[in-house]
Amino acid sequence: MSTMFALHRFKLLSLLLLANGGALLYLSLGDIKPLAIWSWTDIAGEGGSALLVLVWAGLLLKGRPAGRVTNLLFLGLACLFFSLWMDSLDEFIALPDTLLLDHWLESAPMPLGFVLLTMGIYHWHCEQLAISAQMINRERHFREHRHFDKVTPLGDAGYFRRQLEQALPAAQLNQEPLSLVMLDIDEFSAINRAHGHREGDRVLQLVTQQILLNLRSHDLLCRLAGDRFIVLLPATLEAQAQTLAKELEDSVAHLALKSAGQGERLRISATTVALMARQEDANALLKRINVVMARAKQAPQLQRVGA
Repeated sequence: MSTMFALHRFKLLSLLLLANGGALLYLSLGDIKPLAIWSWTDIAGEGGSALLVLVWAGLLLKGRPAGRVTNLLFLGLACLFFSLWMDSLDEFIALPDTLLLDHWLESAPMPLGFVLLTMGIYHWHCEQLAISAQMINRERHFREHRHFDKVTPLGDAGYFRRQLEQALPAAQLNQEPLSLVMLDIDEFSAINRAHGHREGDRVLQLVTQQILLNLRSHDLLCRLAGDRFIVLLPATLEAQAQTLAKELEDSVAHLALKSAGQGERLRISATTVALMARQEDANALLKRINVVMARAKQAPQLQRVGA
């Protein structure tokens, strides 16, 4: 629960302040009804529904990182909660018959909430389809191998090497291009030092999910070691791989991450490189892309030294 409050405390506090504001508004405009005329059936139905929607919102925030889908789902649930909450206040507070504000506060947020929920569920559905397609591809290979990464649901360096050793001859035989993209998270060790290795593992898991959302179903993503990932791209020219590398770099940079401890924003970036296989074996290809990555990682440091 503390993690949820740390990550999304402003959303929850805003919703509670809005609910309190609605209650104070009704109290200022009306009078509390006598206990004898309270409708306990309506109170249980409307108040219980509002409470359940609030629980749904809490579970949503506890289980998802910040982002567009989370915001849409939370705003939809917040509208539903507010509508049910204001409707339940009618059971305790008598408002003047001439006042129309209560009808708007009770009715207007409900359809807006359903629209926002529908949009959020649609984008969530698209996310899950992309992730499921990637995981089906992983599971098909993992049934035959035990080279799992311990942090992410990906194959390790040994598994990737074997897949590359199989893919290279097949690509040469079919005269098809084959490319690789390597991604390295910048200054990842600083996250481990500042927030601990558990937080670092969580960042790796979220970055993995973000990369998978940008890949095709037949692409293969593996974790080489530490904060370095590699993607095998069958039937892909080098220009296409470079475009994908830039997209992955941008998607990681725009990933909305907050620490699980204090909820502060974690700004991360990544260095990506791409190249196409030549007439070479897996060892030579992996050595070449590692050299290209090393040069790419050194370039910003040399610029800072030169400045």
